[in-house]
Order: sequence, then C-alpha cells, then structure tokens
Amino acid sequence: MALDRLIDAVKRTGNPTVAGLDPKLEYLPPSMVSRHLQEYGETLEGAAAAILEFNKGLIDALWDIVPAIKPQAAYYEILGWPGIRALAETIVYARAKGMFVITDGKRNDIGTTMEAYAAAHMGRVRVGEASCTPFGGDALTVNGYLGSDGIRPLLEVCRQADTAIFVLVKTSNPSSGELQDRLIDGQPVYRRMGEMCEKWGEELPGRYGYSGVGAVVGATWPQQIEELRQALPRTYFLVPGYGAQGGGAADVAGAFDDKGMGAIVNSSRGILCAWKKEGCAPEEFAAAARREALRMKADIVGAIR
Repeated sequence: MALDRLIDAVKRTGNPTVAGLDPKLEYLPPSMVSRHLQEYGETLEGAAAAILEFNKGLIDALWDIVPAIKPQAAYYEILGWPGIRALAETIVYARAKGMFVITDGKRNDIGTTMEAYAAAHMGRVRVGEASCTPFGGDALTVNGYLGSDGIRPLLEVCRQADTAIFVLVKTSNPSSGELQDRLIDGQPVYRRMGEMCEKWGEELPGRYGYSGVGAVVGATWPQQIEELRQALPRTYFLVPGYGAQGGGAADVAGAFDDKGMGAIVNSSRGILCAWKKEGCAPEEFAAAARREALRMKADIVGAIR
C-alpha cells in the first residue's frame, strides 16, 4: 500500500516532514531566472525552465534527508503547458531519487470525471495497447465534500496503481471553521469527514495500521489535531500550516501516535525561501534549504518524543 512506502521513507530518514514545492519566480535566485529568460525570452517557457532547475536543485539537496515532496499543482498550472511539463518532470526527478510524491491538487468531482483526475495524477491511462503514466505521483490531495460519489472512483485507482489520497478534513486557513466547524447532529463537520475517511480507508489497509486514505489536518488547529488523532486511529495525517502559516512543533505534536508515527508535516516557503531568511548568497539556495529541513526535523522530532 502506498502509504506504507511513505512510512518506510519516514522511518529510513527519521524525518516526518515533507517539502512543499510551491515555487514562485521571486523565490528563485535572480541569476537563475535571468539566465532562462535570456534563453527563452520573457515567456512561460522561460519561467517554467527556471522553476524546474530550482526544483531539481532542491531535490538534490533534500532527497537523502526528507522523505517526500508535495508540489502544489496551481503553481505549475499558472504557467500553462510549460508549467505542467515542469510539474511532470519534477515528479519524475523526485521519484528517481526515491522520494515519495504527494501532488497537491485538491481535486473534487464525481464519476468518470473523478476517475480521470485519479488516472491523471496517480494512475495509468490506456492509449491503444499501451498503458501510460501521465504524472506518476504517489498520492493526491482531494476534496471529499461531494461525498462518497467523489471518493469511490479514487479508491479503485489507488488499489490498481498502489497510490493513496489525502482528504481535506480540517484545513489550516483561518476561515475553515465557517463550514468545517458547523455542527451536524451535535458533531462538527470536520469530525464527520474524518470518520468518513476512516470508513473509506477500510478498503485500503496498510501493514503499519494506517490506510491509504489520509486526512489533511492543519497545524494551526492543535486542539482539533489531538481530537482527530484520537478519533481516527487508522488515518494518516498530512499536516500543512507549519512555519509561515503560524503552526509550530508543539502544535503538530498531537498529530502523532504513541509510537511517533501517523503524520507528516509540510513546510513550503520555509524551505523554498530559506536562503532569503538566512541572508546568504542566492546561489546557496539548495544548501540553505537543506539546513532548514534539518532544523525543522529536529524541531518536530524533539516535540513528539
């Protein structure tokens, strides 16, 4: 099962974190951007080429200490087809280095449309007699608020392709409570969604006790993290909101079980922009990202022990 591979990677590196690859041109070294724009002109192709080089530099610096990456699809889609190609090549490059890839797409639909999303991002597509891999991610973030009609098509693809999903449950943004905290029969919506993840996950059991249906639970809600960890013993958590969004190590500690397992914590800007925070030379972006990843690892591991 796919999340078994993620847990294996977390155990191998001793690091329950994921690097979010959400690049903007202003996060890149200016000389890198200038070089590609000189080659391609001020075009989407030039921007995408710069971002791909940046991503590869980060992956080279992180692959042996960070178990996974999480590219946010929107940052590539904004660059049109060159950006989509950069996303695909980033995924291929990371997986070749042995990293687990969570595509952050938050896809949401029903029936054959959801089947298409699933096949695109974490499955295979039949072309004549050939079976082709469009993007090749290991997992996909999804929105479960269309109910089971939007999740069941994913489960079949997960079974066939040995992939996984992370369902939005309690998100890190400030307005999440407008819907997710509303009560249904005395229970908040996020709790009901979490329980649905537990149920869906029964179809994708894993050897560590966690299923192939994970939950997105934000670091900015530590009380709800602890509540959900107790209520969802078979659901693995993807935890955004650490660092730039305000969540700290103490806030995410409740996402882990008594064995120190059960969650992986994301940092995006903290890693991508580490060179800016340190004030080091832009060309040292990869080394700065590695230092930040090691600092984050120590911070979180220290909090869950």
